[in-house]
Amino acid sequence: MDAQGRGRADDIDPADQWVLNPNTGDYELRLQSSAPQSTVPGPRRTATRAGGAATRPRTAPGRDREVPGTDVPGPRRRRGAPDEPPPGRRRTKPKKSRAKKILLWTGGGMALVLVGVSAAAYAYIKHLEGNVATTDVGSAGASSFSKDEAFNILIIGTDKRTGAGNEGYGDKGSVGHADTNILLHVSKDRTNATAMSIPRDLMVDIPDCPTRQEDGSEKIVAGTLNQRFNTSLGQGGRDPGCTMRTVEAVTGIKPQHFMMADFNAVKTLTTAVDGVDVCVEKAVDDKESKLKLPAGTSKVEGEQALAFVRTRHSFGNQGDLDRIKVQQQFLGSLMRKMASSDTLTSPSKLLKLAEAATKALTVDTGIGKVSTLKDVALELKKVPPKNITFTTVPVKDNPAEKIKATVVVDESRAPQVFQMIKSDTSFTAVKKKEAKEKAAVAARLKGTKAAASEVRVQILNGGAPAGSAQAQLNWLQLEAGVSKSENAGNSGATQAKTSLEYAPDQADQARRLADIMGLNGSAMKPGKSVTNSQGLPTMTLTLGEDFKGAGVKLNSSSAATPDVEKSTADKVQCAS
Repeated sequence: MDAQGRGRADDIDPADQWVLNPNTGDYELRLQSSAPQSTVPGPRRTATRAGGAATRPRTAPGRDREVPGTDVPGPRRRRGAPDEPPPGRRRTKPKKSRAKKILLWTGGGMALVLVGVSAAAYAYIKHLEGNVATTDVGSAGASSFSKDEAFNILIIGTDKRTGAGNEGYGDKGSVGHADTNILLHVSKDRTNATAMSIPRDLMVDIPDCPTRQEDGSEKIVAGTLNQRFNTSLGQGGRDPGCTMRTVEAVTGIKPQHFMMADFNAVKTLTTAVDGVDVCVEKAVDDKESKLKLPAGTSKVEGEQALAFVRTRHSFGNQGDLDRIKVQQQFLGSLMRKMASSDTLTSPSKLLKLAEAATKALTVDTGIGKVSTLKDVALELKKVPPKNITFTTVPVKDNPAEKIKATVVVDESRAPQVFQMIKSDTSFTAVKKKEAKEKAAVAARLKGTKAAASEVRVQILNGGAPAGSAQAQLNWLQLEAGVSKSENAGNSGATQAKTSLEYAPDQADQARRLADIMGLNGSAMKPGKSVTNSQGLPTMTLTLGEDFKGAGVKLNSSSAATPDVEKSTADKVQCAS
C-alpha cells in the first residue's frame, strides 16, 4: 500500500508526512494510525476491574482524550505547524508542496536525466532508483562524483533495436554499437560547459579493455587498430568502459562517468515533454527514416522525434557529420524546453519525465543512485544555456580511402580543442572580473612592441599538461609569426602561473609576446636573458598550471578563434 493510502489522504497531504530527522539528515515517513473509524459515534466504553469498579481508559501522557493503539506513535508535528483542530471541527487541508528542480537532457538515441527533489518527492525518487540500470566499468571511470570539481560524462546512444517498434530500423540484430557519442565537460566554476560530439565513423585505435562478466570475473577484450569508433561498444563483448577508454586514448580527456540509452529514450522522453520544436530550412520527405516535415518550425515527439535525429538523407551531404549537427540542434531545442517555466512548474510533466528517463538509462556504478544523479543535475543546472557549447571533434577525410566513408582526427586543429577541454577553458566568452594591477606592474605593458618575427623566446613546461610546450611552439611559429622560438623542454619546478622572463633590452619583444599570448603585467618578469641553441640571447617563457592550450589567450576564458564549428544551447537554428 502506498503512503497516501496508509496516511489517510482524506485528512493529510502526503507531502506533510515526510519529516526531516535532524539526527540522520534524511526525510522519514511519519504515518497516522490506521485504526478503523466509526461513522456513527457510540457510547464511550470503560474498562472494569475485578469487583465491578469502573476505571478510566488509558490515555497518552499529557492528553485528556483516548488514543487508540498507544503503542503506535502519532505523526510528529512540524515546528511552526498549527495546533490540531478540536474534535468535530473540519480539518483544513494544507497546501500541497511541489516537486522541483528536475532537469532532463537527451537526444539522438541517448539520454541524460538528472533529478533534484523536495521532501515531497523523496519516496518517489526511491522508486525511480529502481529504474536505473548500472554497469561496473572498473578503473575506466571514477568511483564517485565530486560536486567541487570539473567533470566529464560520456553520453552514449546505442543502435540496439530493443523496445516495441524498433526492430524495423535497419540492423535489427545489432549488438548495440556506440552510434551517437557526446563528451560533456562541465567546468569547475560551473560558468560553462562543452558538449563535444565524436563521429561514429572516426577511425581510431581501440585499446585493450577489462570487462566485468555476469559471474563477477574479469575478461580482457583485446584492442584493435584502425577501427571505427562505434565498434568500441558491443563488438566482441565490449562494454561502455571500453568506449570511455577509447575516448581517453583519442583525445587525452578521461571521462569520469557514462550515461547510455537506446532508441526508446528519444521516443518516450520527447512524448513526456509534449514534444520538442525543431526547424528545417526546406520541406523534408525522407523515405528511409520516414521523416516528413514542412519547411519552418514543427513539433516532433515519439517516432517522429526519433526519425528526426536518425535521418541522414535530408541534410547537408547526407553523411554522419551533418546528422551530428542536426542532433546538436535538437539537443539545444530540448534544453530550452526543459528550462521553460511551462515544464519546470508542472509536477505532472516532471514526474512523467523522471519515470520515462530513468527507465531509459544505463549508467556507471559511480552515479547509479538517484541522489547522485540529482547532484549532477543541480551542478549542470548552474551553467547558463548561452555558455553551453556544442562542437565536434575536428576531423578530415580518411586519406587511405578512395571512396570516402570514414574520417580521421585532424591533427592541425584537434589538439587545441582537446587541450581547451582538458584545461577547463570555455568556447564562449565568459566575462570574469579581474583585479586591477598596480600601476608599476601595468606599466610593463606600455611602450613600443617589436615585430613578431623579431621575438626570440625559448619555451619551458612548468606545470602545463604534457606536450604543451611543443603545441604552443607550433602555434607561435605557424600562426603567430614568432619564428625565432624553440622548445627547451621541462623546467626544474612546477609553477601555478605562466611567466615570461626577459632582459631590459628585450622589453619590446616581451610586450609583443605578452600581447600575442594575453599575458598581464604580473606575468612579465624583468630579469636577464639566456642563450638559445644558436648562442643568441633569448627570453624564457614558462608555461604554468594556468596554461589554457595552444593559441588560447591567458587573459581570456575562451579560445581566441578556434577553427571549429560550434553553436550554443540558447540559439535557435534550422537544419539545412
